[in-house]
Amino acid sequence: MDLSLIQKDILITLISLYHQYSHPIKGEEIAEIIKRNPGTVRNQMQALKVLGLVDGVPGPKGGYHPTARAYSELNITTDYSECDVLILKDGEVVDGARVNEIAFTTLTHADLCHALIKIIGNVRSFEIGDKITVGPTPVNKLLIKGEVFGKDEINSALLISTTEMTSLPKGQIKSYMSSPLIYLEPDMTLAYGMTTLLQRRIHGAPVIENGKLLGIVTLTDIVYAMDKDVPKDSPISEIMVKRVITIPGNLKLYEVIKRFKEENIGRVIVTENDNPVGILTHSDIIRVFPAL
Repeated sequence: MDLSLIQKDILITLISLYHQYSHPIKGEEIAEIIKRNPGTVRNQMQALKVLGLVDGVPGPKGGYHPTARAYSELNITTDYSECDVLILKDGEVVDGARVNEIAFTTLTHADLCHALIKIIGNVRSFEIGDKITVGPTPVNKLLIKGEVFGKDEINSALLISTTEMTSLPKGQIKSYMSSPLIYLEPDMTLAYGMTTLLQRRIHGAPVIENGKLLGIVTLTDIVYAMDKDVPKDSPISEIMVKRVITIPGNLKLYEVIKRFKEENIGRVIVTENDNPVGILTHSDIIRVFPAL
């Protein structure tokens, strides 16, 4: 059937919101997102009900929900595990919008790589020139960054000029960690600790005693302590940072990358059965994934 542009807008927004909140959606909520008059949305809802594309739920907590026919009409799978891909604008997640399909329109051009991004949601949330990020995609963990240079409102699609494409590493972090683990003991002196780190050409190391992780020390910590006139023969335990972030070795690398950024850390201790077995640093990640 041929739906008007506003009917497609309403239906796509309804499906997106219904998937997000799992309860009937009020016409006012849809009107606010698509920037339309609530009365206009209600009138169009009646037409969509006649077409068998939406059902109404009465009562204070009522609203509308899409029918199976609506998904079929818009060629949208009801299995959202295939299309639950985030889209960000200027670094912020766009509420009520998910990527359904990515198609590359130019790949062989020497200077250009354009992509067509089909979305479930309101395409009017985006403007020409917006910087967007798509992904990561579920299977290949593909992350795409680019700039919007065109919109197709009828088919709810964005045309973007890509600036960066990366497939996030999916291997377990124990495949990327530094091992065997170089560590310091709590009764070692600052001078000995500094010598050890410099000789091993590493910036930091965990402090371990009898297999138990006690803390972590970096060259920066040692230099700062000496600048504050802490004696060089003081034990490492006096200046170590006791809060140590540990990560199990079977965690995927792409799952750890976000934590590095969120907590502004340079290293984590990798564990197996709660025992420290290796260290993963920001430098290790950059070697695998230079774009970070």
